[in-house]
Amino acid sequence: MRADPVRVEQDGQAFQGILIWNGSTGEKRPGILMVPNWMGVNEQTAEKARSVAARGYVVLLWDMYGADVRPKDAAEASAAAGALRKDRALMRKRAAFGLETLKAQAAKAPIDTTRLAAIGFCFGGGTVLELARSGADIPAVVSFHGNLDTPNKDDAKSIKGKVLVLHGADDPGVPVEQVRAFEDEMRAARVDWQLVELGGAVHSFTNPHAKTPGRAEYHPIAAKRAFAYMDALFEEVFGR
Repeated sequence: MRADPVRVEQDGQAFQGILIWNGSTGEKRPGILMVPNWMGVNEQTAEKARSVAARGYVVLLWDMYGADVRPKDAAEASAAAGALRKDRALMRKRAAFGLETLKAQAAKAPIDTTRLAAIGFCFGGGTVLELARSGADIPAVVSFHGNLDTPNKDDAKSIKGKVLVLHGADDPGVPVEQVRAFEDEMRAARVDWQLVELGGAVHSFTNPHAKTPGRAEYHPIAAKRAFAYMDALFEEVFGR
């Protein structure tokens, strides 16, 4: 499994992600923009990106904060993620830059640039939903245990691709009211969407390092099912 650093600049600020793929074959495969949880680019989120790449994708683990911002704890992560959640225009701009950066990596990795998608976890899940609402020209986005709120629900009318939300049915961080509001938003905009509520799962259910019972906790069965839903959607949109 190859893991190459990708350092780029936008508006004079450096961002550094990691491009990950199985280098044993040169066969072109779909490219996936992966926005990590609020801890950003680190060894744990790179571990998750490797597991996704092993499913047959080239994955760009994307840096939403900037190369100089690497949260060391939940307080720093909350501050970094909170700044972007308060500025959805900037969040969308950086996510779109990540997508363009992924496309540019086709010069060195076997990415089929006609088959691209975006996935995100927790903070990253909310981010890829905002990317979709911005009108990004990609066939699918997938949110794993992400926040579902948005400042302007009418922006959902700009969504061009399919939306899959994989949600822990008992996630205390995303209340039922937010889930129902999201469903209403998708219906009103006539989006091709699906929301899967995974029973017994709370926040961060795909994260083996999440160990806060009742709030943020790994659920291996829910995680396995969630990734199967992702693969099924990508098989549909990519024809693989």
